[in-house]
Amino acid sequence: MKNKLKDKAKYVVDALKAEYPEALCSLLSENPVQLLIATRLSAQCTDARVNIVTRELFARYPETEDYAAADIAELEAIVRPCGFYKVKAQNIRDMCRMLLSDFDGRVPDNMDDLLKLPGVGRKTANLILGDVYKKPAVVADTHAIRISNLLGLCTSKDPVKVEMQLKAVVEPSEQSDLCHRFVLHGRAVCVARRPKCAVCTLAPYCDYASGRQA
Repeated sequence: MKNKLKDKAKYVVDALKAEYPEALCSLLSENPVQLLIATRLSAQCTDARVNIVTRELFARYPETEDYAAADIAELEAIVRPCGFYKVKAQNIRDMCRMLLSDFDGRVPDNMDDLLKLPGVGRKTANLILGDVYKKPAVVADTHAIRISNLLGLCTSKDPVKVEMQLKAVVEPSEQSDLCHRFVLHGRAVCVARRPKCAVCTLAPYCDYASGRQA
């Protein structure tokens, strides 16, 4: 069974690679700290809105030290359009303070240390590990969870379980890029509640499209 899932995963990786050659993160950033902050803001917010907000945010606070010393009310006002602005602003200031005090201002390159940062969960940590440090990493966001379940690669809606199930069948070198391609495909074709199966490059490998799912 596992070998069949590995074969299916390879077909999916190859098909999406052909469809979306550039597996780029949708969040705009110029350095690891900016990516960390943008990812924190993206929780329950669209990447498009985050990219609008971070234009002002990154200009106002160019260095990690600037966030650490930020007036919390001013920081809240800038990130307010992203929702949950009070906790997000507090997390951003606190994570930057911890980066300076515990990690010499450098974003950690391992899961354990990343999870110590305020507001950072496995999804954010995996994005940093994959995009910044080019390590095997599965970002189990809503697109990855939904599409991998429709395909039959996963059998859970729990992000940690999906992360582990995908890690077990997807080649380590392909994991990070596959998750970016899931996002692109989820927005363009495999849209929630109205997937365009008739034009989907993954249809031949998909349990949902072939009727193997109720």
